[in-house]
Amino acid sequence: MTEKKESAPAIQNALKVRARAKRKKPNFVRPESWRYDKFSISWRRPRGLDNKVRRKIKGWPPGPSTGYKGPKLVRGLHSSGFEDVLVHNVAELALVDPTTQVARIAHTVGKKKRAQIITEAKVLNLKIVNVKEVKEEAKEEGAEEEKKEEKTAEKKTPEKKAKKKEQKPKKKVVKGAKKQ
Repeated sequence: MTEKKESAPAIQNALKVRARAKRKKPNFVRPESWRYDKFSISWRRPRGLDNKVRRKIKGWPPGPSTGYKGPKLVRGLHSSGFEDVLVHNVAELALVDPTTQVARIAHTVGKKKRAQIITEAKVLNLKIVNVKEVKEEAKEEGAEEEKKEEKTAEKKTPEKKAKKKEQKPKKKVVKGAKKQ
């Protein structure tokens, strides 16, 4: 089979249509979940003979149907318009096509391997969807360390302790004295 390559404007337009449809789509909740605490709100398909949601009775919440699907052109694509590829290690980055795909690092990947994947992706000029900027993280870590150092320095100075004692004079409590 030959695949037809779609133009970028058509994909961008379809992505906008999908985003607009997603905003209108209701949150599908399990029928009767608002009535009984034993039911979670996560969707379950209604199968009963008399079920109002299955029969699409007026006044009952809607259930999922094909009418809520997005355009076929962008179905399964990331919101950036690229195909999303799950990556577990550095070797899998070689399989990602930078023109049509973006990488997503699996949540099970640790810090050390994640750093290796990010550096290799920069070399291969690949986009990674779920990565924060390393510079921002380093700045935040540095700022947090500075704040901790300042707090510890403040705690250690004897002048601070003396000021606190002066501010709060201790009240002497006399036992057996009556209040007037």
